[in-house]
Amino acid sequence: MKFIETPLRGAYIIALEERHDDRGFFARAFCVEEFGNLGLDCRIVQINNSLSIRAGTLRGMHYQLAPKAETKIVRCIRGSFFDAVIDLRRDSPTFGKWYGETLSADNRKAIYVPKGFAHGILTLEDDTEAFYLSTEFYSGAHERGIRWNDPAFGIEWPRDPAVISGKDRGHPDFDPGHHLGPRA
Repeated sequence: MKFIETPLRGAYIIALEERHDDRGFFARAFCVEEFGNLGLDCRIVQINNSLSIRAGTLRGMHYQLAPKAETKIVRCIRGSFFDAVIDLRRDSPTFGKWYGETLSADNRKAIYVPKGFAHGILTLEDDTEAFYLSTEFYSGAHERGIRWNDPAFGIEWPRDPAVISGKDRGHPDFDPGHHLGPRA
């Protein structure tokens, strides 16, 4: 695996190192030792899978507060989506900044989303599937969200969403007094 630093401190794109032969290829998609060598959290307790039927489906921007804050490792296993993350760690040098990357079944990239980041995806194709590992169990009491088009962040989505849940549509704009991400 290749860990490629993003402009946001602690977030990485993970690219496979494919070993090709006449059958195709083999690559590790996850290795506790390699994550640990970089000091990355990788105590996986939950694996989630989502299918979005229509292109333009937006899911986000989600996160959980401490002590249930979670690190996620997100990969696209069918179709493609634009993955956006926002650093909400008040003591981070990249606090309030966002980063986006297109993940697809074809490019086989993943993104490492550390604790204290909001996360969301916008599907670029019909029947797109996301697969993500999480270091914390889901906790509705700690779940929070920020509106996907909050002007405080100015995320440049590659297209307008066509499908947004009522819950995601109703997320408030960012308010540091209300959205208290963990410290870096």
